[in-house]
Amino acid sequence: MAAVNLGAAAKKRATFHPLRVQDIRPLTPTSVEVTFEVPPELADEYRYLPGQYLALRAHIEGEEVRRSYSICRPPTPGRISVAVKRDEHGLFSPWVHTTLKPGDELDVMSPQGTFTSNLDELEGRHVVGIAAGSGITPVITMAHRILEGSATGRFTLLYTNRSSLDVMFVEELADLKDRFPDRLALHHVLSREQRTAPLLSGRLDEAKLRTILAALIPPHTVDEWALCGPFELVQLCRDLLEELGVDPAHIRFELFTTGEPAEAAPPRGRPVRIEAGEKTYRIDFTLDGTSASVDSPVSANESILNAALRVRPDVPFACAGGVCGTCRARVLDGSVSMRENYALEPEELERGYVLTCQSHPTSARVVVDYDV
Repeated sequence: MAAVNLGAAAKKRATFHPLRVQDIRPLTPTSVEVTFEVPPELADEYRYLPGQYLALRAHIEGEEVRRSYSICRPPTPGRISVAVKRDEHGLFSPWVHTTLKPGDELDVMSPQGTFTSNLDELEGRHVVGIAAGSGITPVITMAHRILEGSATGRFTLLYTNRSSLDVMFVEELADLKDRFPDRLALHHVLSREQRTAPLLSGRLDEAKLRTILAALIPPHTVDEWALCGPFELVQLCRDLLEELGVDPAHIRFELFTTGEPAEAAPPRGRPVRIEAGEKTYRIDFTLDGTSASVDSPVSANESILNAALRVRPDVPFACAGGVCGTCRARVLDGSVSMRENYALEPEELERGYVLTCQSHPTSARVVVDYDV
């Protein structure tokens, strides 16, 4: 997940804890809300800001599977919720829909992510969220915070789905509209269902988005933008907004797909055999104040994350695809090549941070620190 944030949340070491499933509530025919109980002794661990996410871990068909889902409710003592949309080609989400039940325990990582709103500057601000499908989950928590946390803050939501049956949190959005009729504007775009307004019917392509920005949401009236959806839509919005003169510093974005061709999940901590005399990279890393080292054969072309997992199974990661940022670390010595980055901000890159799931050594020795 990637973000340019209004106010960065404090980054802390991500840690898994077993949490009991309190409730599983249907949202649409293909999505559910999963609510976990947070015991008092873990309350501090699970404090979060709107827009953050949880990584969930389960063993399914003999395989450890991790997936990240945005928190979909305003902070509530004793509970925390995510929305899971079913992907028929996936492994984790069908398991959640068919097997997970209230009373079960699931490993839940403490909240992470910087796709958050500035909680100190809400008054008089106009924030626009553009979301597609399950991209509504981090955006709706921002809407709650801006509307409920100020007397004059405004929120506009442009939300695209295939049909009205696919709209997640439809009742919650309607309730917010009833409570804040003058400060919340809702624009539902349905790609496969005809609406009264032609502008809000059909696919949200470049032509339609240009018209909407000209007629409904003039960029000069907006202070901040929050984009969440598939890569193609998020990139279209970013490009068009920048073309219209919006400062990229005021555009936050989060992806739930990267737009890259589907690939098998990368091997995690797979065994690597080093032949006698084979050239290797030396990777030294620090995690939780403890240092470790591992040699990685040049021929293996393995990521720093995979190499580190071979000697420290507790190295943090979630998506392993360059999207969530959980495996973030700082390079203290040596150099790496990072294949993809959808999570780190420019200033983090300048300070030497990398996503270890996407980073490969390019020097004989690399030193990284997960604790910085």
